[in-house]
Amino acid sequence: MLSQQQLTEQLSSSIGKIRILKLSHLLNEQGFPLHDIIDITFHPDKQVGFRAIWLFENIFLTDPEAYFNDLSYLISRFKEVTNQSCMRHYAKIIMHVTENAAPGSLQLKLKEIDFEPVVEQLFDWLINPKVKVAVKMFAANALYNLKDTFPWIQEELTSQLEFLMRDGSSGIQSASRKILKGIRKMS
Repeated sequence: MLSQQQLTEQLSSSIGKIRILKLSHLLNEQGFPLHDIIDITFHPDKQVGFRAIWLFENIFLTDPEAYFNDLSYLISRFKEVTNQSCMRHYAKIIMHVTENAAPGSLQLKLKEIDFEPVVEQLFDWLINPKVKVAVKMFAANALYNLKDTFPWIQEELTSQLEFLMRDGSSGIQSASRKILKGIRKMS
């Protein structure tokens, strides 16, 4: 079984999708602790951190129910994410686990977790002009998914998306319109 140090060494060199998928499969078979991968996402070398979150996403999203105990740890570290490349994957993971289509056991587990810090961080990423568009849109979709849990999100998300649309790129315009359409259907 690989150690955290050995995995970090492997992630220190350039890695492609095929190697990530093979490594994901190997770590999954070994029962490698996902919290160790989460820790590597905070590595001082931003490329190592990026490869670690990419690896985590590939393992976790293939069967989130099998790893839902690791979700609490992921959430506990969420506000610490500063690596731009990692933000995208963290927001994407939150978006997927908060979808209505997420497995029922996962939805129950999420109710046990304090999501307030995650919601704050997602809004911070949404309004920060230095955060990349993909991160903003994954954050907006995750917030949309959380609107029933936190009813105040709907109004604040609407305001933020309308603001972003004023001068936003075509990608922001399109994604924001889609989310706003969903919000308006509920009203």
